Amino acid sequence: MELRTNRERAELIGPDDEVIDPQLLDVPAELTTDLHEWARVVAAMQRADAPEDASAAVLVSRRGMQLADRLSAVLQMTVRYHDPLTGEVLFVDAAPEPPAPPQPVVEETPWPTGLTVSGLMAIVTFAAVLTLAITLSETSALLAIGANAVVTAGLAPSVWLARNVLIWRWVALGVAAGLALGWVGLLFVLL
Repeated sequence: MELRTNRERAELIGPDDEVIDPQLLDVPAELTTDLHEWARVVAAMQRADAPEDASAAVLVSRRGMQLADRLSAVLQMTVRYHDPLTGEVLFVDAAPEPPAPPQPVVEETPWPTGLTVSGLMAIVTFAAVLTLAITLSETSALLAIGANAVVTAGLAPSVWLARNVLIWRWVALGVAAGLALGWVGLLFVLL
């Protein structure tokens, strides 16, 4: 397959010297549009008789090479690029398909260790909340309920934020369980 320009159109020349419109192939519309825009710029430069060593001509030639490379990748075949400004013919090989990205390693959930940490945190939290409730209930039942509410409200944001963090989620589960058990324990203390 050869890429070249004909007036203001980009053309692909097949193996039998037949002209193939890029739109008829399985070429994305964006690439077809880019090819035709490049051909229009080439035609304008040829009409203006721009010198071959001008920086604009170098940029246009480089752009044509980039488009030939993209076309080669899309068609998965070697494309012969005929530079319309210099007359040079280059072969652009199809780029090999990039290797598949590595699959992320999914670690198994450490249930025994995590539940052990959660259990210990539940015991510590339950003991702290219950000790506070017992101590304050001797003074006033409302004071014990208020203190339990303050402790729960103070820990709730931290528990909520830690619930999705890999290691801290186990601590958050234990603290939440300890707070829930603390409220149940408070009921038994007050009764």
